[in-house]
Amino acid sequence: MTARRCRHALIAALMALVLGGCALFSNVADVAPGTPQAAVLATYGQPTARYPATATEGARWQYSLEPSGQAVYNVDFDAAGRVVHAEQALNEGLFGQRIKVGHWTRADVLREYGPPARTMEVHNFNGIIWVYRYTNGPTWRLLYIDIDPAGIVQSYSEGDQNLPDLMDSR
Repeated sequence: MTARRCRHALIAALMALVLGGCALFSNVADVAPGTPQAAVLATYGQPTARYPATATEGARWQYSLEPSGQAVYNVDFDAAGRVVHAEQALNEGLFGQRIKVGHWTRADVLREYGPPARTMEVHNFNGIIWVYRYTNGPTWRLLYIDIDPAGIVQSYSEGDQNLPDLMDSR
């Protein structure tokens, strides 16, 4: 097999693996309430993050496709280790209900959305902006969460993700 064919075969195998992982994770939001942790683990594998139970919430397993993907799936368990709720967290309709400006800390953002796709600084905000990639229908979007130096969320906003124009091969 030539080096070129080997390279093409390797690229095809990697693409199948990546796309297969996306398809597998896309079903995480469909996990039925009452499913035991062992069944979730057997079906979807190790989560990208685990968060312990809090005074008001059970344990959370997170399956994040960031930074390259556009989804973060949260699976919440009760004290008995059974699924209570599973959803895709990067949902524009839920941002206003979930994000608590002035109250949330970095830890709250991580528990809800996991690590950001990237961070950035701007001249008119004293802090770090965490950026998450998501989709809203066919539109690629970005969620910006502004975190001040004390680690408190000061605001959030959404915007379209600018994509390069594809070259016309004609």
